[in-house]
Amino acid sequence: MPDPDFTEAVLAVVERIPAGRVMTYGDVGLAIGSEAPRAVGRVMALYGHAVPWWRVVPASGLPPQGHERPALPHYREEGTPLRRVASAEDYRIALSAARLPYTHEIYADVML
Repeated sequence: MPDPDFTEAVLAVVERIPAGRVMTYGDVGLAIGSEAPRAVGRVMALYGHAVPWWRVVPASGLPPQGHERPALPHYREEGTPLRRVASAEDYRIALSAARLPYTHEIYADVML
C-alpha cells in the first residue's frame, strides 16, 4: 500500500488539474517532489476513482490503460486536444497541446 501522505498528495494534485488538460504520471510525481511515476500510477489504480483520473496519462500520450473507452467522453466533453482518433479504444492525447505547462501553479512548490 502506498504511504498515506504520498497518496493524499497525489490525489490533491490530480483534483487541481484543470478540465481539458492532462499531466503524466511523472508530472504528478514532480509536482509533489517525487521521482516515482510508478508509485503515482499505483495510487491512481487504487484510489483514482475519487478524482478526475482521465487527466493523468502515460508519457506516451495514450489514455490510461484499460480505460480508453470510458475516458474518451470526458476528453470530448472537456475539449482535451486529441489526435488520431480511430475508435474509442484507439486514440492519443495531443500532449503538446493538452499537457499542463510546468509554469502552472500546481508546480509552484517544486524547484524546476
